[in-house]
Amino acid sequence: MTIDSRRCQDLDRALSLEWLETNGRGGYASGTVAGANTRRYHALLLVARRPPVDRVVLVNHLEESVEVGGQSFPLSTNLYSGAIHPEGYRYCDGFSALPWPTWRYASHGIRLERELLCPDGRDMVVVRWRLLGDAPSAVVLRVRPMLSGRDFHALHQENAGVRSQATVHEGRVTWQPYDALPAVLAFHNGEYHHGPDWYRHIHYRIERERGLDHTEDWWSPGECEFTLTPGSVAELLFTTEQLESVDVAQVVAAERRRRAECPVSAPTDDALAQELWAASSAYLVRRGNGQTVIAGYPWFADWGRDTFIALPGLCLVTGRYDVARQVIEAFASHVSQGMVPKYRHCQSSGDVETVLSAAKQLQQSADTHVVPAPDVPKSLDRFVTRQPVRTTVDPKALAASCTLQAARTSLSAGREQEAEQLLYAVVLSYPESDYTFYVAQARVWIEELHRPGTLDAVIHPISTF
Repeated sequence: MTIDSRRCQDLDRALSLEWLETNGRGGYASGTVAGANTRRYHALLLVARRPPVDRVVLVNHLEESVEVGGQSFPLSTNLYSGAIHPEGYRYCDGFSALPWPTWRYASHGIRLERELLCPDGRDMVVVRWRLLGDAPSAVVLRVRPMLSGRDFHALHQENAGVRSQATVHEGRVTWQPYDALPAVLAFHNGEYHHGPDWYRHIHYRIERERGLDHTEDWWSPGECEFTLTPGSVAELLFTTEQLESVDVAQVVAAERRRRAECPVSAPTDDALAQELWAASSAYLVRRGNGQTVIAGYPWFADWGRDTFIALPGLCLVTGRYDVARQVIEAFASHVSQGMVPKYRHCQSSGDVETVLSAAKQLQQSADTHVVPAPDVPKSLDRFVTRQPVRTTVDPKALAASCTLQAARTSLSAGREQEAEQLLYAVVLSYPESDYTFYVAQARVWIEELHRPGTLDAVIHPISTF
């Protein structure tokens, strides 16, 4: 996907276009094409301390400016209440999403390229700047990191408790504003100048639209300065990994190679389909020694029901059969009476959802796509049979009861469409003569969802799987 200069320089449009880079561990970097953060979840270095959950924001943003011939212009953009400063979006000449987010800037007789990527399997983000073509005079790039150190649902305010010191080595700086959070290491090929400061009242307009607190203060430890020449690259890598040194160019080359060699490819030449196909990998993340499915970004974790709805499209259609097996077997150990936890990281008695309809959908997809991958239906069999209930309980009655309970939970949560799907599944799947109680209860609840007298035996589209 590419965005031209006209749309990049249209602030409202550019703020509405968001990009996402994931690291396969539940962490990510995200933001807008304009460069301004509009959500509390926008960040450069956001890591999962217990992958893929327990996420914290460590590096929020970079304040960037370029000096050429004694004049300067910004690359970054910030929103404040009633003000926009700086306005780097005005100089953006284009944006592309593949193989990772890349911006192009043009002003004062020079052209620059800025790229950002998250290497797979690492709590790390790389930002690089490159001068495209010649320049009329020396080009100096100044980059000031903005840090917070907070849970990714929270907001950060100016305080006296921040540790303002930095540990500086050649090409490496370490900051740890708060003891309770990981230290941030920055590797660079420029010069670092320590100079702590606060940037106050950053405005997150989407949080305001959601009716939530929407201002935050960022702490900035100092500034990195780079001299750009034709053919040179300015590099800045942030990580929580305790490294003595890192070859940034090698990290970038390895990630480029990994993405280019990915065996999964879309069976179509349609550009949008190919981008969606490639984007599907963002939802497959590691948990322990296996893999799981993130229900969505920026804040969801791996939810039981969502996992089995998404699994056919993410894994079976795309040929990721080994990943499908890992996901199914990981959830199999948590099955109880036909149900799986809604949240794998919070398995209280109330956090359960029915997986019956999702499992049926998964089985149907498996029947279609598993010819070259026989281990998928085997895993599904283990998923279904690893239940504590034995022959003392009618399995069909148990299934009907679980489905009704899930429908009740959905109704209580206001998810009426989901509840209707579950209720019709009971009415249409079980003979009323043998399962009178369950079918009758389902019909009563369906009537509550519709006007009196409208209940019939029509199969609603949402009831099919």
